[in-house]
Amino acid sequence: MIHRSPLAQLRYLASIFALAALCILPVSAQFDPFSDGLEEKEKTEAALISEVSKVAPGERFFLGVRLKHSEGWHSYFKNPGGPGLPLEFDWKLPEGFSLVKLHWPTPHLYSSAGIQFYVYEGEYTLLAEIQAPANTQAGKEIRVGVSPTWQLCDDKGCDPPQSKDLEITIPLAETTEKDAEQVAFFKKAREALPVKNIPWELSVSEQGGSYIFELTPNTETPQELTDLYFISSDQQSNGSSAQKLTKNDDGTYTLTASKAKETGNGAEVIHHPHLSGILYNDAGWNGAAKGFIVDELEITKKPLEAAGIGKLLGILGGMLIGGLILNLMPCVFPVIGLKIMGFAQQAGEAKSKVVLHGVAFAAGVLISFWVIAGLLLSLRNKALDGSGEDVGWGYQLQNPFVVLTILLLMFILALNMFGVFEIGTSATGVGGKLQSKQGLQGSFFSGVLATVVATPCSAPFLGAAIGAAFALPNVQFMLSFTAMALGLALPYLFLSIFPHLVEKLPRPGPWMESFKQGMSFLLFATAGYLLWIYVAQTGMDYMLNVVLGLSIIAMALWVYGRWNLPHKSGKARNIARGLTLAGLALGLFACWPPDTSNKIKWEKWSEAKVEQLLENDTPVFVDFTATWCATCQVNKKTAYTDEVVDLFKRYGVVALKADKTSPDPEIEKKLQELGRTAIPVNVLYIPGVEEPIITPEILTPDYMKRLITENLEKPDSAE
Repeated sequence: MIHRSPLAQLRYLASIFALAALCILPVSAQFDPFSDGLEEKEKTEAALISEVSKVAPGERFFLGVRLKHSEGWHSYFKNPGGPGLPLEFDWKLPEGFSLVKLHWPTPHLYSSAGIQFYVYEGEYTLLAEIQAPANTQAGKEIRVGVSPTWQLCDDKGCDPPQSKDLEITIPLAETTEKDAEQVAFFKKAREALPVKNIPWELSVSEQGGSYIFELTPNTETPQELTDLYFISSDQQSNGSSAQKLTKNDDGTYTLTASKAKETGNGAEVIHHPHLSGILYNDAGWNGAAKGFIVDELEITKKPLEAAGIGKLLGILGGMLIGGLILNLMPCVFPVIGLKIMGFAQQAGEAKSKVVLHGVAFAAGVLISFWVIAGLLLSLRNKALDGSGEDVGWGYQLQNPFVVLTILLLMFILALNMFGVFEIGTSATGVGGKLQSKQGLQGSFFSGVLATVVATPCSAPFLGAAIGAAFALPNVQFMLSFTAMALGLALPYLFLSIFPHLVEKLPRPGPWMESFKQGMSFLLFATAGYLLWIYVAQTGMDYMLNVVLGLSIIAMALWVYGRWNLPHKSGKARNIARGLTLAGLALGLFACWPPDTSNKIKWEKWSEAKVEQLLENDTPVFVDFTATWCATCQVNKKTAYTDEVVDLFKRYGVVALKADKTSPDPEIEKKLQELGRTAIPVNVLYIPGVEEPIITPEILTPDYMKRLITENLEKPDSAE
């Protein structure tokens, strides 16, 4: 047994503790009982690399900004394609040095929630082309710095934006020398850039709301194109709408991309007379690079294409049938027999003169139709020249005012045909007037009058005819309306040649009224379709206004049809007319398109989005709402005035909508956390403040102004 003095024992114990501490130290450095695990590794590596080891005055050189993201994460191209923050760079260059161009590699396509995003994954390099001034002196060193900012996202969500300061020192010399160690790195970086030449001729035109790319091969054995996509670098198109590639019979290809009205982040798009971006080929251009650079490609004006013989014959046949069907309308059909008999009486039963009267009548129909078609054609061409855009199918439905006009026309005509009210002259009255005309001039004018009388009844067919003919060139446009005019005039021509067949015509009767009412349902269906388009343009929140407005218009016309009748007293008819005008005005006011130029842009709510915005020191206003919540809709109509909207913008408040029109467990859970069970619930989240502010159920503009100005820090721009 070894005996130690007390002092030796203390020294021995101290050495044991020291040894134990040395053994434990490496472990304790990695272990934190209050953390979730090991320290998180950075998800992005960033470096600034120079292609040259020396640079001479007045010469250009390249720097590479190398970024490498962890697996599963991506950042965004300068146009993200959808909601997201693009890569941005803050350059710090010596005096006299300038950034000539930043060369972006071809991004990847990443699809999520029906949106095509343009992203970078893994390792990639952006090449910066730098110009050195001619008056700089050799023998010195320069410092070049850059601070890239990026946002990382994966399939679950996004991190807050990140940034890193990078810097490099480059000597100035008499001659520029490349760094031999970086040759392979910059070769690889250039291979990732979009190519400048492909064996195809590329042109682009604008038609309606789309950009039409035409690719014409320059070789006898061109590459088969199966998966093309245009990635706009100036955000004139984005990933919110699908693009369509079509192979034409002549071996050319057509790629259609929608024209963007706003960026993926909700900002207004500035349109230019040219397009810039990358034409992405998933198979690679001839097996090489996937991107082809599109640099300020001029947008040409595409002329209206003439319909082929088959399509044109189909349109003309449909118009002809439409004109024939017009003769079955109650406002036209009774006139046919009366007019033919009038021809015969005026001609003294001379067959040639009867035919001549029939031709004069048909000429009146044709000329009056040409006048109507010419007016429509003039308005169409004027609209094209004024807007600088070409038309396609449905062009007229891109403007909410046009949609509302057609919607009201279809709705009112449907009510008329259903019998809610009557407009125009009665069939007997029109027949009497037509029969009273004398001579060929009378027959000609009768044709004009027949066209005018038929026009209110033509809506189910005229609307479709205009739609089919709207994208035709001028000559074919007029030809299509000529076919409809011939359809209307054909029975008169035929019966003037064979007047004895008038006796074979079915007699007017109740069946005609039933036919007319049946046709009204086509118009109601058309009005419903236009209402769907109109609500999509003005917003679902505005749909209640439109429905109420149409109901008021219908009630006003019912009053007109019920009390503005010949057997009613003059006082009753005047009151009916006054109520009708008031109702029409009120209904039109309710349906009028809202001014969306200064409205709050609501984004979809999620708990993760609220947390992300608060981490970025952004105040958040959340509206827990539903379409069926009447109070919610009243708040939207009254509380968010222009002044409140301006305060949202000045104080940087992001508005999120938590829509529980349909059941949503996440929204229900959040409402329970807030101590609420019913909506409306409106909440203001303030960065750095733990408890959010829950507003009263009823919102007023004054309350909203106080809520923002009294609880949020005044920004510099608001002082």
